[in-house]
Amino acid sequence: MKHVVILSLLATTLAAHAQAVPPAVAKARDLAALPQGWLALDKNALRLVDAAGTERASLPVRGRQVDVRSAGGVSLAIVIDANAERVIPVRADGRAGTLAAQPPLPETGFGIEAACLYRDAQQLTYAFLAGKDGQAEQWLLDGDAPRRVRRLALPPHVQACRVDDATGTLYVAEEGMGVWAYRADAEGAPARRAVGLAPPFGKLADGAQALAVVPGGVVAADGKGRLHAWRRAGNGWTTAAVAGQGMEGLAIDAAGRLLARDDTAWRSVPLAVKPVAPAAPLPVVMPRAQTEPVARAGDAADDPAIWRHPADPAASRVLGTNKKQGLLVYDLQGRQRQLLETGRLNNVDVRQDVAFGAERFDLALATQRDDNLMVLFTIAADGTVAEAARLPTELDEIYGACVYRPAGGGLDAFVNDKDGRYLHYRIARADGKFTARVVRRFRTASQPEGCVADEASGQLFVGEERRGLWVTSADAARDARLAMVLPAGGLLQADVEGIGIYRSAARSYVVVSSQGNDSYVVLDAAAPYRVRGAFRIGVNVADGIDGASETDGLEVTSADLGGPYGRGMLVVQDGYKRMPDGPQNFKLVAWDDIARALGLD
Repeated sequence: MKHVVILSLLATTLAAHAQAVPPAVAKARDLAALPQGWLALDKNALRLVDAAGTERASLPVRGRQVDVRSAGGVSLAIVIDANAERVIPVRADGRAGTLAAQPPLPETGFGIEAACLYRDAQQLTYAFLAGKDGQAEQWLLDGDAPRRVRRLALPPHVQACRVDDATGTLYVAEEGMGVWAYRADAEGAPARRAVGLAPPFGKLADGAQALAVVPGGVVAADGKGRLHAWRRAGNGWTTAAVAGQGMEGLAIDAAGRLLARDDTAWRSVPLAVKPVAPAAPLPVVMPRAQTEPVARAGDAADDPAIWRHPADPAASRVLGTNKKQGLLVYDLQGRQRQLLETGRLNNVDVRQDVAFGAERFDLALATQRDDNLMVLFTIAADGTVAEAARLPTELDEIYGACVYRPAGGGLDAFVNDKDGRYLHYRIARADGKFTARVVRRFRTASQPEGCVADEASGQLFVGEERRGLWVTSADAARDARLAMVLPAGGLLQADVEGIGIYRSAARSYVVVSSQGNDSYVVLDAAAPYRVRGAFRIGVNVADGIDGASETDGLEVTSADLGGPYGRGMLVVQDGYKRMPDGPQNFKLVAWDDIARALGLD
């Protein structure tokens, strides 16, 4: 019996038509299209078939599920070896007519029920492996050898998975339940949404057993063999009318057309889809180094600062807060040099050569959330950090902070509360002790955190997490009227978190953590505050360093720190340590790489 399926993701009914696939692949259990042919998987082998239907090569394997990504005439496929319960990467060259099995991925410790590929905006290729008990892993396939990026939890009894590279969405078919959508990018918070579920929550009889990503949406075969379609609509999906029964498999041909398999053959399915235009990807820069992870799990690392060695730039230090423990000090290779267990520190900022009369200090100031106070640290000429003072504040929930050297000497500190209050403190020194007094007060309408003071211009930039970036005067004698510089929305996505200033002879820039889309926005530090662009921090495959996401604090300097950091460095907190999974850390990025990515002066 000929099955006709009418799909319309635009609610348009099309006349059915059949287009047979080549006879050599018509009875394959699974199919994956190549630019000039097919990979066809049957119970005995994976076969390379050209566009004319001629078998060019085969790879003996009792396999299940095949997925492929192609570029430059060569394709990378994966297939599950059902005997060994391992995933085998396979290089397929359609022009040469060759299949070359690569070493299988390392054993996972669980039986693999489903596997699929993902190619991200950086053009790196990953494999997702899913077990029947909900265990799953993501592996990076680029580089000298595969690397496990992360472990993740998926539903039990996964029958199939597929990834929409354009939207970074991992679709999972769960037997008895339905289709789920996950964030495919390992960076950032895990997220799951239901696409279509079994009764009483939806209409998928016995859940889902097969998947195919189509332009603008996804198609699934339920446990009864009926097809269901969804079109992507923002962060959700809308259903479409579907007809047809007895379908056991789904695939996409080289032209993006849907194929469905019944118990006899593969058939073309008419499809009318309005593709969802993905947002243009942001430029990607790679970290040059990363710090050792902090010593506490969960949301622990928060804010970095940079101290430049006065004689040996390569001996400079990165300070980082652990809001479950204290202050960490790292060298430029990321090795931990000190740990000061001073309590739950949130933000930290550094100023060097601070004058108090005849005395001069390199100082770091951090907010301590246990006792709602400021902790002041001295930094010796060799980079050794020591606690110098604990300065009480009037705040109830101290949060963010930044410091400023006023023209008359001493140090000013701007500290904020979660309720929006800002206190401007003047830090002085008397009888060999540091003191602090309030010299100005102002507030934001909602929760702030990051701020940075520009001593060259006398401006104070303030981040309000949900609303955007503001500017006011850093001078205690002036009115602290806030003016909006860049509202949240567009390139800058809430939460607005860490802020730093890159100061150079030619031009200065403000760098802001756009936590809502795991990116960093760069704009001029002078009116009219022209936005220069945004970038993401991606994976450094060669050095085995993962990217950065959900960044809280950051710091940037234009100081020559030697080596790749001759024009300065950006340090960011990484909210999700991957490759392998672990506690949070900080990533070090060369300013030269950012300047090239955004075309900066």
